[in-house]
Amino acid sequence: MLRRALSLVLWRSLALVTLLLGLIGIFVPGLPTVPFLLVAAWAGGRGWPRLERWLLDHPKHGPGIRRWRDHRAVPRRAKWAATLTMLLSTGLIAMSSAPLPLKIGVPAIMFAVATWLWLRPER
Repeated sequence: MLRRALSLVLWRSLALVTLLLGLIGIFVPGLPTVPFLLVAAWAGGRGWPRLERWLLDHPKHGPGIRRWRDHRAVPRRAKWAATLTMLLSTGLIAMSSAPLPLKIGVPAIMFAVATWLWLRPER
C-alpha cells in the first residue's frame, strides 16, 4: 500500500514538474514546450490519468502528443523551428567567450539531435 502511494506521488511529481517546465517554455525562448508536455502526459498516464486525459484532449497540444504516441511523428514545421533555434544557438555560442570545447561540443550535440529529429516521420 505504501509502495503504491509512493509510486503515485513520484509519477505525479514528475508529471507536474515537466508540465510546469513546458508552461515556462511557452514564454522563455529556447526552452522547448512539447518535449516536456510529452513527458508530462507519459508520467500522468502512470499516476495521474486525469492530467493525461486533459493533455491529450488539449486543443493545441493534444494532437501533437497523440501524433508522437501513435507514430513517433514530428511535424515538418516543428522540425524547422527546432533546427532554426539550434542554428541560432550555435551562432550565439560561436560569438561568445565560451571555452573552445563548449563551442565544439554543444553544436555537435545539437547536430546529432537535429539529425535524429529529421529522421522522424512527419505523418
